Amino acid sequence: QCQLNGLWRNDQNSMMEISALRDNGDFQGKYLTWVTLSGACAQISPLKGIQQQPGEGGWPTFAFTVRWDKFSNATTVFVGQCFVDAGGKETLTTMWLLREAVGSLKEDWKATR
Repeated sequence: QCQLNGLWRNDQNSMMEISALRDNGDFQGKYLTWVTLSGACAQISPLKGIQQQPGEGGWPTFAFTVRWDKFSNATTVFVGQCFVDAGGKETLTTMWLLREAVGSLKEDWKATR
């Protein structure tokens, strides 16, 4: 079984800590990123999400949002799934969308990555 709570590190050396996973699947935590739009140093930002419990023999899917606190006017959403290999190693696979604030509707085309 895959447990989302705990400390996770990605291939960019950013870290996510999920500290509270409730029975209904809601969770919260913090995200420490080394990759910033502004080129700033590592920053900690709050995250909130939800895990969908899998059916028999499946692995849980999840989604969470990070509000890049104090260093960026952007928000990122992640969706993914947790897997456990034969050796018991847990791996999260994710895709993300980042929305950066822009100054006008004409600039909307460049706001999402």
